[in-house]
Amino acid sequence: QVQPVESGGGLVQAGGSLTLSCSVSGGTFVGDDMVAWYRQAPGKEREVIATITWDDGSRHYTDSMRSRFTIYRNYHENRAFLHMNGLKFEDTAIYCCSVKRSSVEYWGQGTQVAISS
Repeated sequence: QVQPVESGGGLVQAGGSLTLSCSVSGGTFVGDDMVAWYRQAPGKEREVIATITWDDGSRHYTDSMRSRFTIYRNYHENRAFLHMNGLKFEDTAIYCCSVKRSSVEYWGQGTQVAISS
């Protein structure tokens, strides 16, 4: 019923920037939805990057992420974004968007981000 869909991944040179997008297939973000961006690199555990609440826009970042990553949403486009700056080889991972609604978390399939050094 809630189907997050990510887009915007690809191959980027080190030092470059990239913006990922998350939307709800066949629907919209609603009320107190909490949108989160995660990433998982090969051989490593999944880690949360940042979260944003749809209505009030409150944002939280993992401390190690806040200097280079920005989470935001756009009501007009009905999308949540993750903007990444100064990309490093170590940022290579699958990036996933999740939507938590009524205490249930729904996951997208993820989008691949690969950084060449």
